[in-house]
Amino acid sequence: MTDDRETTTPYRFPGIASRAAETDRTGEIPDLNWKEIVDSGYLRLFHPPEHGGSGADGRTQAEAMEALARACSGTFWAATVSALLCVKLISTYGDVAEHERLIRPLLAGERLAAFGVVEKAAGSDASTFQTTVRRAPDGDGYVINGEKSRITNAPIADLAVTLARLEHGPGEEGPDWCLAFVDLRQSGAQRYAIPHMGLRAMPWGGIVFDDARVAEADVIPVEFKELAEGMAWGWLLISFSAVAIAEAALDASARHARERVSFGRPLAHMEGVHAQLAESRAQIDAARLLARRATSERAAGRSARDLIAMLKIYSTEMAVDVAARAVQIHGAFGVTPGHEVERHYRDAQMNVIGGFASNRLREQVTEGLGLGPAVYEEFDWLTPTGLAQDPVGLDGVPHPASTTA
Repeated sequence: MTDDRETTTPYRFPGIASRAAETDRTGEIPDLNWKEIVDSGYLRLFHPPEHGGSGADGRTQAEAMEALARACSGTFWAATVSALLCVKLISTYGDVAEHERLIRPLLAGERLAAFGVVEKAAGSDASTFQTTVRRAPDGDGYVINGEKSRITNAPIADLAVTLARLEHGPGEEGPDWCLAFVDLRQSGAQRYAIPHMGLRAMPWGGIVFDDARVAEADVIPVEFKELAEGMAWGWLLISFSAVAIAEAALDASARHARERVSFGRPLAHMEGVHAQLAESRAQIDAARLLARRATSERAAGRSARDLIAMLKIYSTEMAVDVAARAVQIHGAFGVTPGHEVERHYRDAQMNVIGGFASNRLREQVTEGLGLGPAVYEEFDWLTPTGLAQDPVGLDGVPHPASTTA
């Protein structure tokens, strides 16, 4: 029986792994990392040959994602958001023949894409998004205005796959939302970087659109509820980042437990350390099995959206738990800047929030149980209990309760 932790894929990233600490320290992905990714064929794994991909099966995709994320999680995010998430959004909602001009440079590593969704005043709540797309005054295509913030690859991307409100002209009908494929190499698009706690190698920042031009063919009207299907690719890649970070943290913990001697014996001989390592091992393997199942379903053309939502919740919070145990096992080493475990702990935290906050995903999973959306409505919880009257007021007379909800 094959150990499911065993990696059979030919994808290895030893150079990227050797540079991970320095990449985290500088906050920049070196050119050698990009060359190693392109040369490996990683960017083409997730797409069929007719789209310029290699058509890898689900198992290969899963193992390659984990291998790259294990080497450097920040580099993994930058490469995979572009080649997997953004290209899937383009090919799913756009026209492959028309948008081959966008897809092929991304899969060849000649261009980099960002998914522009979050805004300064809004994260998971799309109802507050303000970025708009409207017909250009001169009739030549569209213009986009607004600001996207906390976006992977924003400071260096060439293309932004952008979620925006679509303003209709007189007599126009259709969805109120669109995906706009915006060329960021124009004067109407300005980028900026934002410092971040974890995944420091990942370029992260914002994009300001000021009447930036978008070609007619690059504005794709789409019903908002349909977008979750495409965005689930993002949840999937984040989950692999989490699994890889947790595995790296566990490996560091086991190595430290063998080498560190305390109170006359290695940490590995202590029952409390055994329990922490065993708990981490069980959690990681459970997440990995779920992640590979979800990837296989997706690679076979099936939705698996709800499965991936559950995976994202479990795997990202699991990685935080495993990294926290690693810090405990390492003691002061684990909170020393520049230490491997300190980096894993910071990186793990980013995955819980990234892509779609896990608490919001919990609401979506619950909706799938048939309970409907999580909607707040005012209600009176005192009257039905008989507590709407104070038993005795200060004047000795019962009074209506002063607090209701």
